[in-house]
Amino acid sequence: MAIAADRKKELIKEYARNEGDTGSPEVQIAVLTEHIKNLTEHLKVHKKDFATRRGLLTMVGQRSKFLKYLRNSDPDRYTSIIQRLGLRR
Repeated sequence: MAIAADRKKELIKEYARNEGDTGSPEVQIAVLTEHIKNLTEHLKVHKKDFATRRGLLTMVGQRSKFLKYLRNSDPDRYTSIIQRLGLRR
């Protein structure tokens, strides 16, 4: 269920704004999106895992807050991250 360390490093490298950037909204949204995808696949198999479902909903809310922040602060970066991740907004 957790993101593999290699995959997380790839995501950080791909979405980072500068070298060593792990805290920008783009990186955090990308990592959360990957985690959400993994948990969604897990829940397709384990339908009654309500603890995981609660964690998933928390992550979706957190990603939503990051997207809202990015939309209000820099609309160009918001649209680019939405297109790159394939999120429907």
